[in-house]
Amino acid sequence: MSHLTAESPSTGLSSRVRTPRRTIGRVRLRTILIIRWIAVAGQALTLLVVHYVLGFPMEIAWAGAAVAALAAVTLATQVRRPQSERLTDRESALYFAFDILQLAVLLYLTGGLNNPFSVLILAPVTVSAAALSNRSTLSLAGLAIACIVLLAIRHEPLPWPEGAFEIPDIFVAGYAIALIFAVLFLTFYVYRVAQESRRLSDALAAAQAALDREQRVSSLGALAAAAAHELGSPLGTISLVAKELARDLPTDSEHRADADLLVSQSERCREILAELSRKPDQSKDHFNVLPAGLLVELAAAPHARPHVALRIEFSPDPAEPRDPVMPRRPEIMHGLGNLLQNAIEFAGEEVKVMIAWTRAEITITITDDGPGFPPDVLRRLGDPYLSSSSGEGLDQAQRQGDHMGLGIFIAQNLIERTGGTVGFSNNQYGGAEARVSWPRSVLG
Repeated sequence: MSHLTAESPSTGLSSRVRTPRRTIGRVRLRTILIIRWIAVAGQALTLLVVHYVLGFPMEIAWAGAAVAALAAVTLATQVRRPQSERLTDRESALYFAFDILQLAVLLYLTGGLNNPFSVLILAPVTVSAAALSNRSTLSLAGLAIACIVLLAIRHEPLPWPEGAFEIPDIFVAGYAIALIFAVLFLTFYVYRVAQESRRLSDALAAAQAALDREQRVSSLGALAAAAAHELGSPLGTISLVAKELARDLPTDSEHRADADLLVSQSERCREILAELSRKPDQSKDHFNVLPAGLLVELAAAPHARPHVALRIEFSPDPAEPRDPVMPRRPEIMHGLGNLLQNAIEFAGEEVKVMIAWTRAEITITITDDGPGFPPDVLRRLGDPYLSSSSGEGLDQAQRQGDHMGLGIFIAQNLIERTGGTVGFSNNQYGGAEARVSWPRSVLG
């Protein structure tokens, strides 16, 4: 199995699902407005305390104008647009760019990098790395770095009561370099963490969607059986009345043909309902239990291929010779189905399923004769999106990075919800092996 199969159409998810391009970002306008009003209040209070309370000389008019500009833009935005609106990636980036420029102007008027509040220039870039696209984040990081360089070179004197406050140029240069490295580090670090979080969130949503679909499929079977049972009585009454009408009508009556048709169609309806009631795979819900071998067959059936044989073997505990039974829960059916699909997809001729059990545990081992997991991928199986550095054993879609590893992630996540564990390895013949185990206590 090179074995990073995505969900097939039969499981309800596309086999080539790309990560959606985020045209609508994760930032709400209300969030930006709240942060901006806090910034306006903080900047205004700082200027008032420094100039009027501490008595430091400064360009209070120009600095106040910079704060007023931020307040005016924030107020105009709050009036013109609904606060619950989610901004696009581009709009969010423009808002953050304005914040960087406004802060840079205020720092220019109050000492540049000599001002201890210059560290706040990192804030918009950090928020962007957590919420916006890579392109927007890189653009904002570049803008922040440009502002840092300009503030290190040119700025007004730092407000100080005893004349100009001078800091050696070497210290300012070092501080500027430190800020630049902080921008780069925070951009990379926060973006990577946020990207992993977004991928995990998307993968968990896909797993939940798969589980919901499996539950609907299971419920439909039980609903069909219940409907067949409930419709049996009224349909029997209709059939009886139709037969009596057909019997009482003369042979040459113009309604005789209609009565015979009514009788035949009611009988056909009864046959259809009886067939629905007899189908065990449609009448069983996820509270029923099945022998482990039959459950594996049902999970593999939607993914069967003519050229791949499915061989099921049993390894019983001498103290427990009877075949174990397992609940036909949607999580188990869909999780095993994904693993079996993965094995069948990459097998050459055969997929072997070994069902072993003891009094304490049931283990299902799925082995195929395919190319196996690439070594660099095997170490990271269970992550929702994977790529192989060599591309070995990956199909063309996977080499392009589409939806890689999501099928295995969903299977592992669903099985672990039922109390089971999943492990992966390559067998001695080079094929892939997936081992699933449950304590018998969690299976009921």
